[in-house]
Amino acid sequence: MHRILSKETLAPDVVRFWIDAPVVARKRRPGQFVIIRLKEDGERIPLTIADADPSRGAISLIIQGVGKSTFALNAMEPGQAILDVAGPLGLPTKIEPNRVCCIGGGIGAAVVYPIACGVKAAGGHVVVILGARTRDLIILEDDLRAVAHEMVVTTDDGSYGVHGLVTDALKNLVANGHTFDEVVAVGPLPMMRAVCDVTRPLNLRTIVSLNPIMIDGTGMCGGCRVTVGGEQKFVCVDGPEFDGHQVDFGELSARLKAYREQEAIALKRYREMTAPSA
Repeated sequence: MHRILSKETLAPDVVRFWIDAPVVARKRRPGQFVIIRLKEDGERIPLTIADADPSRGAISLIIQGVGKSTFALNAMEPGQAILDVAGPLGLPTKIEPNRVCCIGGGIGAAVVYPIACGVKAAGGHVVVILGARTRDLIILEDDLRAVAHEMVVTTDDGSYGVHGLVTDALKNLVANGHTFDEVVAVGPLPMMRAVCDVTRPLNLRTIVSLNPIMIDGTGMCGGCRVTVGGEQKFVCVDGPEFDGHQVDFGELSARLKAYREQEAIALKRYREMTAPSA
C-alpha cells in the first residue's frame, strides 16, 4: 500500500499528488512512469512520474480525470492509500546538454517538466512552450519557469499568454533565429502530430511521449503496440518516447478509440454511484 501524502488541485479535474513510494523515488529517471491500481480488481493506470523526492521516499503524480479510474483517484485524500504503484517503468529520456525546446500541451506539461529539469541539470539550454485551450487549463507554469531559460505560454482562446497554438509559438521562435538540437513535444495526439509536421521539413529531431492503452507494463500483453518507422514497438518497454517523425499517428489514434464506448459506460455508472443523494 502506498499512502497519499498530499493533494493539490492544479486545474479543473487535474490534481497533483505526492505519494509514498521510496523504491521508485530512488530509482526513477526523467521520462519514466508507473502503473497504479487503486484496488484488487481495479484498472491499471499508467502515469508519468512528474517529480521525485528520494529524501522522503515520495513521488509526484499529476492526474487528469477523464474516466472512471482517474476520477476515482482524484477523489482520494491524503492519508488514504493506493494498492499498487509499480515502477519505474519504460526507458528513461536520453538527456544531453543540448539546446532543447520542450513543448507541453495541457496535461503534457507533467511529462515535459522532469525532462526540462534533466536537461537543465545536465547543462543544456531549455526553452519551454506551454499551451492549453484556455487559462484555467495551464498547469505547472511556475515550476517550468524555474528551469526554463526562456518560456512562452499560449492559449487557444487568447485568455492568457500568446493567443494561438503551441505550433505557432514554435514557428515564431524559429523565425526569430532560435536554433534547437531537439524538440520534445508531449500533449494531445493532434498537438504532437502538428508539432512533427512543423519540425519535419526543418529536419529538426522531435521526440514525443506516447500514452496508449497499457495493461501489464512488461511488453507481454501487446496492448500498447504502436508502429514506429514501419516496425511494431511496445510503448511500455521500447518507449514511452519515440522519434515523432516515425510514429504512425493515424494508427495510434484509431487504437486509442477502441474502448471509448465501454469507458463512457463505466464513467456514467461511477457518477451515478457517487452522486449525492437527493
